[in-house]
Amino acid sequence: MRLRALLDTEALGLRLLGGADELDRTVRGVMTTDLRDPSRYLTGGELVLTGLAWRRGPRDSEPFVRILAGAGVAALAAGEAELGTVPADLVAACARHRLPLFAVDERVAFATVTEYVVRQVSGERAGDLAAVVDRHRRLMAPGPGGGGPDAVLDLLGSDLDLRAWVLSSTGREIGGSGYPLPHALRAELAGAQQAAVRTGRPAPHRVAAPGGRTFSLFPVRAGEGGEDVRAGVLSDWFLAVAADAGEWPAERLDLLHGVTQLIAVERDRREAARRIRRRLAAEVFELVRGGAPPAEIGARLRAAAPVLLPGTSAAPSWQVVVARVDWAGGEVPPGPAAQPLLEEALADPAESGPDAAERVAVAHAEDTAIALVPLPAPAGGGAPEPLHAEALLAVVRGPVGRGLADDGRLTIGVSAAVHSPEGLRGALEEARHARRVAAARPGRVCVAGHEELASHVLLLPFVPDDVRRAFTARLLDPLRAYDQRHRADLIPTLEAFLECDGSWTRCATRLHLHVNTLRYRIGRIEQLTGRDLSRLEDKLDFFLALRMS
Repeated sequence: MRLRALLDTEALGLRLLGGADELDRTVRGVMTTDLRDPSRYLTGGELVLTGLAWRRGPRDSEPFVRILAGAGVAALAAGEAELGTVPADLVAACARHRLPLFAVDERVAFATVTEYVVRQVSGERAGDLAAVVDRHRRLMAPGPGGGGPDAVLDLLGSDLDLRAWVLSSTGREIGGSGYPLPHALRAELAGAQQAAVRTGRPAPHRVAAPGGRTFSLFPVRAGEGGEDVRAGVLSDWFLAVAADAGEWPAERLDLLHGVTQLIAVERDRREAARRIRRRLAAEVFELVRGGAPPAEIGARLRAAAPVLLPGTSAAPSWQVVVARVDWAGGEVPPGPAAQPLLEEALADPAESGPDAAERVAVAHAEDTAIALVPLPAPAGGGAPEPLHAEALLAVVRGPVGRGLADDGRLTIGVSAAVHSPEGLRGALEEARHARRVAAARPGRVCVAGHEELASHVLLLPFVPDDVRRAFTARLLDPLRAYDQRHRADLIPTLEAFLECDGSWTRCATRLHLHVNTLRYRIGRIEQLTGRDLSRLEDKLDFFLALRMS
């Protein structure tokens, strides 16, 4: 398709702002982006659509256009909805780099332009894509009549004999071709996709699965996102095709890239709807943190219930989940990075499809993402089943751990279920403390639940280092010095004595000592430290000192 065909199509309503001499350029694809540097996703010949969100000032236009021209794109089309008009500095930059520039009227959706270009390009290049593009409107249609990603995936199967699935970063099936993949395989594919993105491998990524099957993975990137690949790697969708794309001609690869662009438009629409729940969660947690009366919080929760639990009249119970993603260098904010990941991780495991993640409200504040999780009452009555930390860890540990690579860390805390607005403040504090417990553990992905806060041992990581050193030195240094001078075993004896709950007989048997020898050693410990191991307080001090040493 030639660029001039865009101007000849009245339905697109495009206006040419520069580059009249370049209208015979060939358009090979279309891409929507608001990245300041989208070069990693460009292959040349694209019509680039942008809403200008990357532009913070006049100086930003020159580097952006230079990148597009260097990548060999066919033209740039700038939307007028954000700024009202295309800035003069962008027009000038495109003229300097001989890059044709179109203005997209605010009444024209980017999806309309995308549909037209994909339809025309596919018709010229490969007839087998025409059926997919003809169903674009069904893909985009909201409500029960819309087929979502399945509309395209069904055609890939029926027309091209390709089985494909749209999967989330945790391996949840968002769309499928009628052949469910095992959970373990979906998690493995999700991890492989994230690992490939983190290492900068060009798509599609080929994965050898158990049983000799080969999958090709194509990223599905939404129109929004940051420049740092880490900002989206833990929450991006991807298309998994049960075929080896390494053997495909260029036309077939272009076909699949076009399909991912259609699915990306669908994801953008889902993201817009999700902002409502995010705003709702932010309002609720703002009331909770500000100490608002329970009646006010309850009113806000009652307003939230129809959004989070459509068709449910019973007032649900709630849980709070707090998450944080920390990246080395600190360039990616930890709260916003955790927000979409937490939405995906808390999706109903019993449901598939895009809507399964739409019943959780997640906000981000104070460098963490905070989720309000509804727990509807079971249909047969009884108490709702709460979310358990172990189940959440099982969802995110495998695939997300690979996306974190060696420079990222995910920590999550889960509160107990509460049944009234009065309990939300405590639930929020519980989830925060549980996340701190998780952060004190080793590992890339750590989750802790409220039940673990009952153990005082888990509070030890929060004792300041200087206090820990002083406390353990006061109790244990005299014993260490004695052991070193006399080659004695007072420290191991003390540990065994406490582990045997102070039982002389059991401890002597465990250490293969006579009871009198054991009594001599315990007496020496008490003499060196000035403590009495028959007292509960002194036993507890020694126990804590050994745990902190």
